[in-house]
Amino acid sequence: MAEYNRYKEIVTKAVIGKGKKQFVDNLSLQVTNNPTTILGCWIINHQFNGQVVNGSVTITGSYDVNIWYSYDNDTKTEVLKETNNYSETINVQGMDDNLANEEVIIRSLSGPSCLKAEIAGNTINCTIDKVLGIELVGDTKVRINTLDDVDDWDEIMDSDSTIDEVIDNEVKEDYLDESTN
Repeated sequence: MAEYNRYKEIVTKAVIGKGKKQFVDNLSLQVTNNPTTILGCWIINHQFNGQVVNGSVTITGSYDVNIWYSYDNDTKTEVLKETNNYSETINVQGMDDNLANEEVIIRSLSGPSCLKAEIAGNTINCTIDKVLGIELVGDTKVRINTLDDVDDWDEIMDSDSTIDEVIDNEVKEDYLDESTN
């Protein structure tokens, strides 16, 4: 048998590149009042998507920053709400420049959270941390060996009618009656 018949190639979709990356955003947010104390900071409405651009993955997204703070010597409170838009470019290991039709899957492995918020006059400086996972799904070829010398199947033999006749003739139907005597 020729060598080319020994292998088959299967074209399939598979994860052809993946990775994760931590991102840190430093934001300076202006407030109308002179804050006294920061009472809380939370991030909501994180949305993102990715695409292959010039041989790299570009992730664009946004999230809302909500900072609860007190002012007027801790006698009044207010919530500052701002949307932060971002764009990140990542080189994924194993990715080559010829990839253009790949599907990009982005996952939030650790959704944005506020690591630090500090008051600086009428500005609140925040450090926001997020971890994103990136997977590239594309066409790939898998090569498999179709010839295998190891046969792990047991052979099942059909019943032989001559053996069945011998068994039928040698079995005594009153066997149980004779063994009790």
